[in-house]
Amino acid sequence: MEEILQNQLKNTLNQTNFSLGNFYKGKVRDNYILDDLRIIISTDRLSSFDRVITTIPSKGQILNQLSAFWFEKVKNIAKTHFVEMPDPNVSIVKQCDTIPIEIIIRAYITGTSWRNHKKGIETSGISFPSNIKENQKLDDLVVTPSTKAENGHDIYLSKQQILDQQIIDKETYDQMVEISLRLFEYGFSFSKNNGLILVDTKYEFGIKDGELLVIDEIHTPDSSRFWIEETYEKNFLKGETPENLDKEIFRSWLMTKYPKIFPDIKPKQKVPEIPDNIRIELSKKYIRNYQKITGLIFKPEMEFINIEDRIKRNLMNANYL
Repeated sequence: MEEILQNQLKNTLNQTNFSLGNFYKGKVRDNYILDDLRIIISTDRLSSFDRVITTIPSKGQILNQLSAFWFEKVKNIAKTHFVEMPDPNVSIVKQCDTIPIEIIIRAYITGTSWRNHKKGIETSGISFPSNIKENQKLDDLVVTPSTKAENGHDIYLSKQQILDQQIIDKETYDQMVEISLRLFEYGFSFSKNNGLILVDTKYEFGIKDGELLVIDEIHTPDSSRFWIEETYEKNFLKGETPENLDKEIFRSWLMTKYPKIFPDIKPKQKVPEIPDNIRIELSKKYIRNYQKITGLIFKPEMEFINIEDRIKRNLMNANYL
């Protein structure tokens, strides 16, 4: 696998260019809107602190296949936008009106919530006990909604702020939270059975024909934190960082290596070049997450040297091109 990842370093999927209708470029995904459908192509782009930083071998394939896996698993819990997966990097989904609020569920205090706590800042109107420790399990699940920004940093808002600003109505917000809690409880239990702790995650929603749907991705290493359950307690008691299988290791590396840039990087500030060994190490984390969650061996799709050529062929075979 090491040799495959090394070879892929110069063959990552950074962007696509297809004649497929209206185009929208997200931080990680290229979106093509075709009437009632959206073609989502998961690239290998890696974003952190709301900026695209680099590309990671096989990342797009892993994210797309994991999302398809989870959408299938939760179909009896919540309605989603997922339709089919014609290529390892491509999902066909229902076109929705996106709700500009993300619902973040936290089972532990870490990441932004911990950094805010140290500064005495609330997260979505929530403050934590003064004696709480970093990476400590919370007594109850905590909901910290934020805006879904197209560019720049997301902003954490309390429920009352969301309602006062009339971003969404109370009934829709409450329904989003209810669905998110059900999804998280399922994802937490499923992950635990596979030796992982689902630490926190975000859920996004859209409206299609008056119906609320879960969209984007769920329970992936991009949208969630995962810790190795077996070593968590020992690491926590020692005050050490939990062993993780997500991109948190990259966030930590950026803040340690470039403390003057991260986490508060400016929108137009130049991002540093990332060494290949860091890119490969993160790819291995994503692969290990995929294998622990699904129970399958990850197989990089290597039929075509150029990933975009393979996607084009598969979209043509599926009559989307």
